Amino acid sequence: MQRRPIHHLTGRPARPSGFTLIEMVMVIVILGVVGSIVAVFMKRPVDAYFDSARRASLTDAADTTVRRMSRDIRKSLPNSLRLPSSGSPSACIEFIPTRTGGRYRADVDSAGSGDPLVFTAADTSFDMFGLNSALPADQQVRANDLVAVYNLGITGADAYNLDNTSAVSAVAAGSLANETKITIASKLFPLASGSSRFHVIPGDEPVITYVCSGAGTSAAGDGTGTLYRYVRTLAAVYPTPATCPVPPAGTPALAQNVSTCSFVYNGSDLARNALVQLTISLTRRGETASLYHEVHVDNTP
Repeated sequence: MQRRPIHHLTGRPARPSGFTLIEMVMVIVILGVVGSIVAVFMKRPVDAYFDSARRASLTDAADTTVRRMSRDIRKSLPNSLRLPSSGSPSACIEFIPTRTGGRYRADVDSAGSGDPLVFTAADTSFDMFGLNSALPADQQVRANDLVAVYNLGITGADAYNLDNTSAVSAVAAGSLANETKITIASKLFPLASGSSRFHVIPGDEPVITYVCSGAGTSAAGDGTGTLYRYVRTLAAVYPTPATCPVPPAGTPALAQNVSTCSFVYNGSDLARNALVQLTISLTRRGETASLYHEVHVDNTP
């Protein structure tokens, strides 16, 4: 028979250490009750945190999108903004962007010097007032860019039809100080600008198209659409599309989870002012961020 151990101080038999199964079960039940109470009080703040984070993310994405579009649209070639002929509002909008602009020499100086842009016959070069090298790097005229003069967006003066554009082949020092010579493909421009202005279309981005594809909301409360920005060529006659074009495969998305997307373009008035209205809504898990933005466009050619 085993003897119980004796406590070394009291001399009495020591009590067995540990806890019983009933005590362990009671502790587990009490911890479960306490945890449930804490979870009830913690759920709302945690849900509110994730909701606010999702809302902030959606708002930031929508704001970034409309700002990018606004920046592009403000640099569009006068009278080049257009929607598909199917009507307004539309899920797409396109325009011809510009890299920079300037004033061309319209006549020789008093000494007979200078290279003016001629409108009575095909011309291959002209002097621009100012130095191209003095412009910021992203605004300098480059080879393969296109020069556009007095774009009205009508038959005979429409950059989409290449009526009033010519490709730049070289940029060099001008005939006179503080001028730049721009060599172009031989071109007879149909109309002269009243203020001797010209615009430069970037050769690597001749046409920009924004398209919303598949906009809507799924049963799970997520936006199903995607907003694309892609570049189209300007190498031939390019009529107004009847419907929104389909972005090429592999085109990166500018915005996702798009639930609604609408573009409205109000054409120019007598002051040659135009207005573009952008409406974009992004939805995720039932949370929607909607932004409406207006872009004022100067259509003076």
